[in-house]
Amino acid sequence: MKTYSGKDVEEALALASEDQGVDAKHLIYITKEAKGLFGKKRVSVEVYDLSEVITYAENYVLDITDTLGIEASVKTIIDSEDIIRITIDSIHNPILIGNNGRTLTALTELTNVATSTKFRRRFRIILDVNGYKESKYHRLAKVARNLAFKVKKTHETYTFDVMPADERKVIHNAVNGIRNVKSASIGEGNHRRVQLIYVEEDPKEEKE
Repeated sequence: MKTYSGKDVEEALALASEDQGVDAKHLIYITKEAKGLFGKKRVSVEVYDLSEVITYAENYVLDITDTLGIEASVKTIIDSEDIIRITIDSIHNPILIGNNGRTLTALTELTNVATSTKFRRRFRIILDVNGYKESKYHRLAKVARNLAFKVKKTHETYTFDVMPADERKVIHNAVNGIRNVKSASIGEGNHRRVQLIYVEEDPKEEKE
């Protein structure tokens, strides 16, 4: 962490950007305001490296597993969409996953909230346990495509159970491009779910 000061946030970030060789919009920082000489206000920004964010998130996860009496290890990558993916492994993986992944989902939400609160910026963090998530993604995609063709045949809307954002995205991607079927998210907050909906083709498109 390094601290930079200026008359306002923009000036402090400009100094940080020049010093670190990073575009200001990509800086991770916390703003602090203090009085300088003669009562003039100065703004300071504490600038963090992404590696510090990852370390914090990893330690947060390990603190929780330690509290649960579970010895675990973590490995982190940043994917092409800038999502921080942390994989946990232990001899008690089923406990960390929970029924239908509910414990893992709760742990993911806690880690996101804690990290975003710490650095005052929203990060996308997804936790996995020994490949559980990846396997679930494949299963969800297969189920979604099968159901999409059923909706196409019956014209009846299908609504999935509540699921986290990363799993909803898998469904949206899986059915994208299937004619006469569209996907849509409904609900608010932790109650969001996906619907597969039959849609009539536009006669104009058929002629083209």
